[in-house]
Amino acid sequence: MDLKEAIYTRRSVREFRTDPVNEKTLRELIEAAVQAPSAVNQQPCSFCVVRDKAVLTKISREAKAHMVRTSPVGLMSHHFEQILNDPNFDIFYHAPALIVISTVSEIAWAVEDCALAAENLMLTARGAGLGTCWIGFAQAWLGTSEGKAALKLPPAYKPVAPIIVGHPKSVPSPVLRREPEIRWLNAS
Repeated sequence: MDLKEAIYTRRSVREFRTDPVNEKTLRELIEAAVQAPSAVNQQPCSFCVVRDKAVLTKISREAKAHMVRTSPVGLMSHHFEQILNDPNFDIFYHAPALIVISTVSEIAWAVEDCALAAENLMLTARGAGLGTCWIGFAQAWLGTSEGKAALKLPPAYKPVAPIIVGHPKSVPSPVLRREPEIRWLNAS
């Protein structure tokens, strides 16, 4: 698959087959992620790969409870409140792998650098026929001391991009994109 096709067909995947993603493939995704640019070439990203179902289940349970506890009253939609209180809802959609991209320091633009690495990883996964989804539900809890401990991260690290990876049951349909707002400032 060429790059343009990967960009135009990448979607957030939330239904996965049960077969695992092998270590070689996961390493290739991470190798593509580290090719992303970083401010002043600091390369502040660290990668944690979770394939242990018990750990994934624990993170899902704790992250849901954390969101319910810490979300301001009235800001959480009724839909989110329902699914986060559902003990059967897995925020990782039963994906066989989670890759968490974290910053290793508080340098300027480290979060943005991790986001660039995440996009490289997701596009490479799409090119390999895999599905991914950035799991925002996991972010707040993973940033707590308990969340970092679950990932065996040093206290100074900051989890930025929790991305599930797996073999999709199907590829989601394209989503209509709005026409971009563009302001052209041309020289005369």
